[in-house]
Amino acid sequence: MMFGLTNPEMGIVMLGIFVLLVLLGFPVAFTLMALGVGFGYYAMGDTVFQLVVQRTFSVMANDVLISVPLFVFMGYIVERANILDRLFHSLQLAAGALPGALALAALATCAMFATATGIVGAVVTLMGLLAFPAMLRAGYDVRLSAGVICAGGCLGILIPPSIMLIIYGATAGVSVVRLYAGALFPGFMLAGLYMLYVILRAMMSPQLAPPLPKEQRATSAGPVIWSLITSFVPLATLIFCVLGAILLGLATPPEAAALGALGALILAAGYRSLNMQKLRESVYLTASTTAMICWLFIGAFVFTSVFSILGGHEPIEHFVLGLDLSPVMFLVLAQTIIFLLGWPLEWTEIIVIFVPIFLPLLKNFGVDPLFFGILVALNIQTSFLTPPVAMSCFYLKGIAPAHVSINQIFAGVMPFVAIVLIAMLMLYIFPGIALWLPNYLYG
Repeated sequence: MMFGLTNPEMGIVMLGIFVLLVLLGFPVAFTLMALGVGFGYYAMGDTVFQLVVQRTFSVMANDVLISVPLFVFMGYIVERANILDRLFHSLQLAAGALPGALALAALATCAMFATATGIVGAVVTLMGLLAFPAMLRAGYDVRLSAGVICAGGCLGILIPPSIMLIIYGATAGVSVVRLYAGALFPGFMLAGLYMLYVILRAMMSPQLAPPLPKEQRATSAGPVIWSLITSFVPLATLIFCVLGAILLGLATPPEAAALGALGALILAAGYRSLNMQKLRESVYLTASTTAMICWLFIGAFVFTSVFSILGGHEPIEHFVLGLDLSPVMFLVLAQTIIFLLGWPLEWTEIIVIFVPIFLPLLKNFGVDPLFFGILVALNIQTSFLTPPVAMSCFYLKGIAPAHVSINQIFAGVMPFVAIVLIAMLMLYIFPGIALWLPNYLYG
């Protein structure tokens, strides 16, 4: 027995080494596989190599994951359809004289674009190039503007068709269709809370978000309506068809994703933005993203299988059950741990490694895995917003004007992190926000 440790203790050591190596910058997927094979050889001998083959095959044969490359491809095509600037302009006209009109238009565009892409880096980067300079030119506070872009760009983690929910569904064995139905109201609730915060800040401190000059407002309803018809309506129709087909049971997620990919191509062609170069770039980026997700899943399945064989979950389970927690206190503990893990780790490591540790405990506390998944998706927003990882902040810093410091961006996102926590509290108090729609649609 290595170092006099029992197998469960070796599982905890394995988990600790993984966290350390990730913090040191080692590639996540290959770190998972290397640790899984190494500790698996200690526990199982040569059998671990058969386990690797079986887990690799099971990942590649998972029908749910087919929707990942299709939704990613849909997102990249929509991103290159040059619709974002039209959408932002039309929503800016629609916001009109509302307090913080530019910030509201940016948040609405982010929410809309998130439903079409679900790719945080793409939304933050594009909105950082389009809306962030516009807000700064209008005299908006740098921190408020940065917070709006970073937080709004993360909405795609929660709002369907979220890639994170697909991965959680495959990991937890929860229907992706039910997860999408459960995430719909919480996602738009969070976007609404962001907008409410911006309006209140703009009303209390108008110097933070000056009103638009009259020459930048629509003088009549006609231009606003026409602008919305030519920018908002086509994208909204595509999203409605894709999500509607899933939620109404007309198509499976992979089938709806294929419909979305075809619709995105038609949309791009309709805007005369589709050419061979953009198509080639979209295919390349889709293949790259899909390969990363598949390797991550393979590594995670090998790692978690060996972790279970070693019994690494047993000390954690005994510790949590020994605390004699109520279901609410268990949820608070689990979400607090996930929130803290979001500081040094990205959402992918949290979902594929740490969330499965909590899944076996859900039955003991009578917690619905669907409700737990929606809470996790809300919580994961913070992993993109809180330093030191805070990828959303670094995406924005990479394309922001030189005078905008990373500390200003960090300061700007903190109120939005607090809003995420408020949204989680609302979900704790009113679980029907997440559970009513899936229960109504599917019983």
